[in-house]
Order: sequence, then structure tokens, then C-alpha cells
Amino acid sequence: MILATESDKNLGSRVLSLCLKRLSDDWIEKYGHPILLVETFVDPERFHGGVYRASNWQEIGYTRGFRRTTTGYSAQSKHTKRIFVKPLHRRAQALLSQHQLSHHFNLGEIKMKITTQQMRSLPSFFEDLNDPRRSQGRRHRLSTVLGIAAGAVLCGMRSYEAIFDWAESLTQKSREHFRCRYEKGRYVVPSLSIIRDVLVRVEPHELEAAFIAWNKAYAQDDESLAIDGKVMCNALDERGRQTQIMSAVGHTTGICYAQKK
Repeated sequence: MILATESDKNLGSRVLSLCLKRLSDDWIEKYGHPILLVETFVDPERFHGGVYRASNWQEIGYTRGFRRTTTGYSAQSKHTKRIFVKPLHRRAQALLSQHQLSHHFNLGEIKMKITTQQMRSLPSFFEDLNDPRRSQGRRHRLSTVLGIAAGAVLCGMRSYEAIFDWAESLTQKSREHFRCRYEKGRYVVPSLSIIRDVLVRVEPHELEAAFIAWNKAYAQDDESLAIDGKVMCNALDERGRQTQIMSAVGHTTGICYAQKK
């Protein structure tokens, strides 16, 4: 709470403005992605939100009044609060309204975290894998598809769409490093359907062995590993039970060395 005095005119809006100017950059440094829009709640029984209105925040309505409890949320609503939002990017509404939200948010803040040498080397680690596709109609090498997918995952992509978006953002030089198909004077990356089809059908143990080999060649050393278990959402086994996996992750590098169902 800021107590108003004669020498503190506009102090609240100034402090708020300074915080917002660095918020997205701090978030990128900590979590690897920018912030497009911020949200806050104001209790109308105690405050009127003048600082937010003075800083051009938009009031969009009220909460339902439920509160968090140890078991989830309270059964009855009590105190509703005002909701204020403020865009941090001029195209925040358009970007957040997309059917598929891009991992990069099309802002360019996230940079590739693998070197040129690592890009060149990735496809070679997948050259000996059995290609599950029919020989007819193969437009892209298996090693190229898996190399790009591995590079995208190393840079933080966590879905087929995000992997494809990352591949689409590659420069022509980067596509050459991944040995992409050359058509009409340009290097072409695999489509979303090709990436999904390959990753779904390739043998998991062969893929894991290739990743382990790449980690041994390029990853930093980890003095200790963390063992953690997770339930895979929307993944059912042959008996209809949710699939659970256990992973060994390096404390220093954050690299997953192995996973087992």
C-alpha cells in the first residue's frame, strides 16, 4: 500500500510503469517466453483501482467471488473483485486470439539455444534408425525430420505445432545445416503432418538411444540426477489406464537421460 503525501504525486503509477517495462524481459530470462498481457484483481471493499486506471489498465468485469481452499475452491462465493488487464504488446489481443498459440508469440525474443555444430550433428545421430514410412513418397529424410524435432525440443518446444512453428522459423542456412530438402532454390522444412507422422511411428527405444548418444557427445556433465514420475495426460495403455512415466533428469543441465513407462 502506498500512503499519499504531497511529495508523492503519481508515485503509484510511476512504480507500476517501471515494473511493467521490465516484466516481460525478466520473464524471458527466468522462464524462456515473453508476457503479452498482465492481469490483476482489486477488492472494491478496500480499494477503487485508481492507480490502475491512471496507468491505462482496462477494467473488464468482476470475478465470481470463489476463493481457494485446501481442497480446491470454496462452495459459496463471497467477495467479488474487479478484474483489470493491460496489454504489454500492441498485437496482444490478436496473438492471444489465435486458434493455435505460437510458442514464440511471433515476437522473436526467444533465440535458438543450440550451436551451428550441434545443428549439423543432430541428423547424423538418427541415420541408423529404421524408417517406419513406405519408401514411396518420402520427401524428407528421416534423419532430417528427427533432427529438426530434436532441435526444437532442445529449444523448449513441447507440441507438434510448436515443433513445426520452430522449423518454419529456421533460416535458410539453418535448414541447410539440418540437410533439408532443396526445392526451387530454397530449403524446405517438413510439414506438420510429416513431423507428427514420424514421431508417432518411430520406434521409441531407437529414438531414445540416439538421444542418449547425442547427450554423451554434447551435453554438460551432471554430478547428480533427479528421478521424477509423471502421469501422461490423455495417454492410455492397452488396458485403458493412464500411462505413467519415470524420468532421470540432470540437476545441472536439465537434460532427460532416460524415461520408462
